[in-house]
Amino acid sequence: MKVSAKLVGVTQPVVGTPAGSAEELVAFCARVSSGREYENRGKDYEGLLNYCMRNKHWSIFEMSNAVVEVEAPRDISRQLIRHRSFSFQEFSQRYSDDIEFTNRELRRQDQKNRQNSTDDLPEEFKSQFEEWQEDHHSWIRTVYGNLLKEDVAKECARVVLPEGLTMSRLYVNGTFRSWLHYLDVRDDPGVTQWEHVVLAREIKKALQPAMPTLLKE
Repeated sequence: MKVSAKLVGVTQPVVGTPAGSAEELVAFCARVSSGREYENRGKDYEGLLNYCMRNKHWSIFEMSNAVVEVEAPRDISRQLIRHRSFSFQEFSQRYSDDIEFTNRELRRQDQKNRQNSTDDLPEEFKSQFEEWQEDHHSWIRTVYGNLLKEDVAKECARVVLPEGLTMSRLYVNGTFRSWLHYLDVRDDPGVTQWEHVVLAREIKKALQPAMPTLLKE
């Protein structure tokens, strides 16, 4: 399965504001009533941000935003879109013939935890599933292509595309607060679907340059 995440935008303080990064801007805004001089409010901020995280002072993390480009199977991107504090722009299959397919893996259902799965199915069965997917891809490409050849509108033709086997690209914009809560919820094996855990970890890596203190390992 293919998933990827890339940081494409982050809040940049304007010239003249004593903050050189998005994290410094959070600290600058947090110190509005601290008594610090204006030009010193964004400096030496690591301790402040860690203190606010430990004590759940989340509102200050709404002062900076990050935009991440995400590529994932459409069924996984649907789970991401459920996080309603984000804003989204998604690639539309209505405007392109370039539909990217992906293969998926099988796991066994955990009988004690409905949200969990285990990777212990027989290898022969997994190999058989790979062949079934390739056959399915070939058939769907043929059906979809034939529909387009008959000048069927893409919004109608795309109904035959398998959501779990086709890729989606979207841009996700959120405050640092939203990203921190998203990662807390989704980077949790056994609770979140494994494919989404993998995506969350890719998003975390993408965000680390913008949030080096908040996402320090």
